[in-house]
Amino acid sequence: MKKRFNIEVDCAACAAKVERAICEIPGIKSASVSFVTQKLSLEADESAFPAILDECLKAGRKVEPGFEIEF
Repeated sequence: MKKRFNIEVDCAACAAKVERAICEIPGIKSASVSFVTQKLSLEADESAFPAILDECLKAGRKVEPGFEIEF
């Protein structure tokens, strides 16, 4: 299932770093982070989303401390 979330990321380079980090999380089929729209698009199994979102937040904050996901 594919879902979109509002995010907060400071620049395009940061968005690219966050996207690379999120794509490495097990269980994610695809991910994209857009600085322009401030959106995170994720594709993963529906049952895995709660755990994956937590991992996305952790991974994003490792490369961009101000990274936020609006749940």
